[in-house]
Amino acid sequence: MTSNVPAPRTGKLKRRLSLILVVLYGLGVTIGAGIYVLIGETAAQAGIYAPMAFGVSAMVMAFSAATFSEFVGRLPLSAGESAYIQFGFGSRMMALIVGCIVMLAGIVSSATISLGSAGYLAALLTPVLEVDRAWLVLLILLFVTLIACIGILESVAFAAVFTVIEIGGLIAIIAGGFLTQPDLISQLPSVVPDTLDGEVWATVLSASLLAFFAFIGFEDMVNVAEEVRDPERTMPRAIFITLVIATSLYFLVAIAVLSVPLDELAASTAPLGLVFGAVTNLPPAVVSAIAIIATFNGIVIQVIMASRVLYGMGDQGTIPGRVGRLLAFVSERTGTPIVATAFVAVIIAVLALNFDISGLATLTSQLILAVFVLVNLALVRVKWRERKGSIEPVGPHIFQVPIMIPVLGAVLSLCLLVFGH
Repeated sequence: MTSNVPAPRTGKLKRRLSLILVVLYGLGVTIGAGIYVLIGETAAQAGIYAPMAFGVSAMVMAFSAATFSEFVGRLPLSAGESAYIQFGFGSRMMALIVGCIVMLAGIVSSATISLGSAGYLAALLTPVLEVDRAWLVLLILLFVTLIACIGILESVAFAAVFTVIEIGGLIAIIAGGFLTQPDLISQLPSVVPDTLDGEVWATVLSASLLAFFAFIGFEDMVNVAEEVRDPERTMPRAIFITLVIATSLYFLVAIAVLSVPLDELAASTAPLGLVFGAVTNLPPAVVSAIAIIATFNGIVIQVIMASRVLYGMGDQGTIPGRVGRLLAFVSERTGTPIVATAFVAVIIAVLALNFDISGLATLTSQLILAVFVLVNLALVRVKWRERKGSIEPVGPHIFQVPIMIPVLGAVLSLCLLVFGH
């Protein structure tokens, strides 16, 4: 059983994160990554069915969330997905490929959010100062990289404060939308297509792939498992709490934004600022400031995640030799993998300055869905081997799901990947 189980070689990371901090970490990357940046694009594609697009994405996520919850209890390691693949398939090469895909997804996601953050910041600064968007992206990345290097507790605590602020912004939009336009409640039944028309559902699925980006986050949580107290118990609870809160907020926000003309929403570089101005008496600059905080937060957490994947692959020997040892270097002063963090930041800057936001978001969703397919299949294989007696079953203290959960997780992820474009 132990031959294919990856394990950290150094144990240099410190267990400093509680359940509340892990949930806020997950909400920070999930909410900051998607709803503040991509609500305009999603609503433009799906129209009245935008809430349904978020619902479909949440359903796909739920099965994979259960799979990740079991795996993180079995293997509470950095570079979680890579470790799960190595355990499930017994292939270091597959583990390396998946680890690189996860890291790339985090980097592409950070590039996407960086562009969104620069858009909100430019909108806030334009009345007093004209600043080139490329310089804003670079300044944002320099700031968040420094935060990610100062220490896991400090950087996650910083992210937690920002997360509370950004959730408050979403609640204000929801409350403003429903209070100023009570007829939005009567539109609730219409957000679900009442037809089997293939064109309508194709539109919903296409928007769901984009909306799926807004749910990316819980799989990032497993990559800080080596820094969480009692991860076998804490991580599954944190994953499900994060998914429930994010889904509820997204569905209600997607309804609230229907109060704004969809063409204006899609064209805006600060979409929720536009909605906020339409449904409240406060200036759009208020929510633009909150959105800057939210997107900064999302970048910080994605940088933390991607650097931990690189660190974990180097520390566990998945990336061999001198390169692996360099990426696994942890500063004694900060307790963070500063080489891996700096490397991640440089790649983010290159992508953010050379690609558009919608294309980056779609690519991120496709990469994560491919990983979900493989991780779900890995758990199917592990459970099958347990049934055959080739490996020993885990103890009752580990969260476990029926084998049909990862089977459905793989099938649904594959369907959204294949048909959602």
